[in-house]
Amino acid sequence: MNVGLILAEAVAGLRRNISMVVSVVLVTFVSLTFVGAAILMQAQISTMRAFWGDRAVVTVYMCSPLSESDSCVAGAANQEQLDAVAAALEGEALSPLISEVVFESKQDAYDAMIAQIGESEASVLTVDQMAEAYRVTLKDPAQSNVIYEAFSGQAGVDEVVDQKQYLDPLFSALTVATYLAVGIAALMLVAAVLLIATTIRLSAYARRKEIGIMRLVGASNRSIQAPFVLEGVFAAFIGSLLAIAAVLAGLHFGVEGYLADRVPFLRPLVGMETAVYLVPALIGLGIVLAAFSAGFAIRRWLRT
Repeated sequence: MNVGLILAEAVAGLRRNISMVVSVVLVTFVSLTFVGAAILMQAQISTMRAFWGDRAVVTVYMCSPLSESDSCVAGAANQEQLDAVAAALEGEALSPLISEVVFESKQDAYDAMIAQIGESEASVLTVDQMAEAYRVTLKDPAQSNVIYEAFSGQAGVDEVVDQKQYLDPLFSALTVATYLAVGIAALMLVAAVLLIATTIRLSAYARRKEIGIMRLVGASNRSIQAPFVLEGVFAAFIGSLLAIAAVLAGLHFGVEGYLADRVPFLRPLVGMETAVYLVPALIGLGIVLAAFSAGFAIRRWLRT
């Protein structure tokens, strides 16, 4: 097999079918960009779920003078009710499930509100109007319903809030977005495979006389097929590089540059160290798909 001749034929084929090559490059670029985005999005979901899942707490808010729930008809929680909640959290039934309990006093709650919304906005309330709270970190966040059932409706307890109820809808929305990206990527990959196969068939038809001469002089099918496969692989390789550039640019400017400052609850964010693993994956996927579709197309054409 003459490697130099095969490469020359492949380059000549690329020049003759430049418009089709550009089409293959573009469709490969778009499809692999969606693949890369879907992979990074799923990595982001896994990272956030692991990070926030371990840190999600269940907060038992005690009654304050402003509480309106049925369990707060007697007014703000008294010391006896506070001690009852603390004793239950330290009891034999709940303590094995709990890794940490932090008590937040009225002053602590007021200071946190000032830090969050500013002193001028927080001045409409006083320290005495704030609610004490027990912030409970569980060993297994999936058992948060145990804390809810233990204290919900208890005298002196205003409400029990599980942070997971705010995180789960976010994770669900991101998961749906990932599925959409995967679905679009799959459709685009199918389109890329079909386009590559069509391009190779058209290229083979345009060079049918040359192929006939090569057959007459005894060239093997592998020698005939190799230039066409290289054409598809080269176009897909360029598309893969463009997809990698788009994914890395989106991660650097869109995620690390834009979302990191404006959506702080998304932390920790996937970074370039995660995206680096996409480079060989996207290149390999593009080359394998191109080689498979081009090889299949030219073999089918040579049989006719």
